[in-house]
Amino acid sequence: MTKAILKDTLERMKKAEQSYVRELGGIRAGRANPSLLNRVNIDYYGAPTPLNQVAQISVPEPRVLLITPYDKSALGDIEKALNQSDIGIPPSNDGNVIRLVVPALTEDRRKDIAKQVGKESENAKVSVRNIRRDAIDSLKKAEKDGDLTKDDLHNYEDEVQKLTNASVKAIDKLSEEKEKEILEG
Repeated sequence: MTKAILKDTLERMKKAEQSYVRELGGIRAGRANPSLLNRVNIDYYGAPTPLNQVAQISVPEPRVLLITPYDKSALGDIEKALNQSDIGIPPSNDGNVIRLVVPALTEDRRKDIAKQVGKESENAKVSVRNIRRDAIDSLKKAEKDGDLTKDDLHNYEDEVQKLTNASVKAIDKLSEEKEKEILEG
């Protein structure tokens, strides 16, 4: 049972890290990155469909995203979805493809985005700490039910703390890399 608690804790912490990576992917760093469009859905034949399922997204230049629809008739719907999205980059439609030119960031905007990364990082760490708390509560319940001795409880709590420390360290490393990318431009 306790091994299952540790395994579940590790899996949940990894998911929290992956969620944080997805959040970072949506933060614009002055460079073209296809993950900027991950949250954009288009109305394709009446069904909301992720953009990457109806078009190829490539990066021909460092600050340009090129969106090539598999079905040319979806071009207008893609353009409409991009205009309505929160990415803040006006699309340029030439009749065959859509180009998104990612504008260079000002120094103030870079600092604001770096702060946003810090907030997201803290949210991810709070998630990890909540997972740790849940795991320790489960371990204490197991000890109360007689499934664990006090010594075992202490050892497992140490294991949970090690998992937490590793996860927080991974989140810090991801934050550091993203902030460096943003501030260097």
